[in-house]
Amino acid sequence: MINVELDGRLLTLTLNRQDKANSLTRLMLEELDAALAHAELKGVRAVILTGAGNVFSAGADLDDARAGLATDPVWERLSARVAGLPCLTIAALNGTLAGGAMGMVLACDLRLAVPAAKFFYPVMKLGFLPQPTDPRRMSALIGPARSKMVLMGGARIDAAEALSWGLIDRITSPESLMEDARLLASDAMAASADHVAAIKRLVPMA
Repeated sequence: MINVELDGRLLTLTLNRQDKANSLTRLMLEELDAALAHAELKGVRAVILTGAGNVFSAGADLDDARAGLATDPVWERLSARVAGLPCLTIAALNGTLAGGAMGMVLACDLRLAVPAAKFFYPVMKLGFLPQPTDPRRMSALIGPARSKMVLMGGARIDAAEALSWGLIDRITSPESLMEDARLLASDAMAASADHVAAIKRLVPMA
């Protein structure tokens, strides 16, 4: 359910559970974490996270959520893994991003999205707390009030509004999404691992 493609110094991870809107099971989260840990050992210069089909991820799989996944520390562990990578991380959002799936995306360095993407994180409605670091990372990108609109007010925002808020960094067409992501990764892929890591350390993390 996670497609792993290693092309030289570029790792692309694709959520591939289209029949379930790429909703995330515990196994998928563990697979993502393991793939990213392996990437760090291999000296990958850039990672692209994307989804198959027209939705990036609907968040937690409902059956797994009812069985305890909604409050499982695996979400926070995965987000910390993404944030701690010494390479460039890019979320190429092929569609809507919802719920706990937002954690790994907030932890990325860059976020691209297609025009039809929607963004929401309905923890208030569902009676759960967000992942511990998500409000901090979200607030660093879009500010406290807008973060409360999403997390407490249940706001569903489209790509244009997400761009104007700073939640995403660029809107791109579905046809060019992956090409644009790879282009942004090209300089890092041509550099040494130490150089990539050094520049990343100079930029404060969200």
